[in-house]
Amino acid sequence: MRLGVLDVGSNTVHLLVVDAHPGARPIPAASHKAVLRLMRYLDDDGSISRAGVDAILEAVREASAVAKESGIDELLAFATSAIREAANGAEVLELIEEAAGIHLDVLSGADEARITFLAVRRWYGWSAGRILLFDIGGGSLEIAHGGDEVPDAARSVPLGAGRSTIEYLPTDPPTEKQVEHLRSHARKVLKSAIDDMDGIPEVDHVVGSSKTIRSLARLAGSTEDGVGAEERSILKLSRLDDWIPRLAKIPADARPNLPGITADRTFQIVAGAVVLSETMRAFKAKTLEVSPWALREGLILRRIDRLT
Repeated sequence: MRLGVLDVGSNTVHLLVVDAHPGARPIPAASHKAVLRLMRYLDDDGSISRAGVDAILEAVREASAVAKESGIDELLAFATSAIREAANGAEVLELIEEAAGIHLDVLSGADEARITFLAVRRWYGWSAGRILLFDIGGGSLEIAHGGDEVPDAARSVPLGAGRSTIEYLPTDPPTEKQVEHLRSHARKVLKSAIDDMDGIPEVDHVVGSSKTIRSLARLAGSTEDGVGAEERSILKLSRLDDWIPRLAKIPADARPNLPGITADRTFQIVAGAVVLSETMRAFKAKTLEVSPWALREGLILRRIDRLT
């Protein structure tokens, strides 16, 4: 079965096409991505502006064309925090369905955390024991932990890299005061999240997923031998904290010259680094492993499970 997963997120509209078989690892067949950075298009009332809606529609049409050319059997299309929280989110969803013929399922923040946790569990396997997961998107940070495929707790908090950049790091490059303001805000939000989750869980592995965390790991992390030919990507809090002051002094247009920092993440990578730093510190995690699988892979795995 050839599956397409269309992710209309806060930062990108990303189509992933895979060949899927029950009991087998999904094999990527095609990928298409358009960078939106939707947080730039929010009006004062929380609505996505007309320009932002037009950008979404164009990106979805392009992704739909690629999906058809790829010969998919089924398209799993979903939206996350940017549309979920927009004041005109329902209207945007209707426009997408009318203009592109695609119905988007809107995932809750807790759904994002649970489905991403499923992908991470499958990647690392049962031998990983209890896992604590962090996933930083454009609009939100997802946190989940547990010892099974369904996490014991799953939370979503408004600490996405794009949102945090717009709200707390308005200048390029940001000032030290702005960075410290974001740190203070993140600490308050994370304290509340930990209280909601009944404290810091005891876990065997701390895992990070999402493009932001993968980028930071390529910049400040290291690799170790993994199972088979796969290398394990590791990010230490001390190395991350060492990079943040230097990263914050570099203008956004120069950051892609650094290892791992791509043009689509350059504007929000400082905020992502600060949020990850405070999250690791709040949960007393000195090191995390980086998962190559995240939300899209989780949706694919869930669909394959239903085939059986």
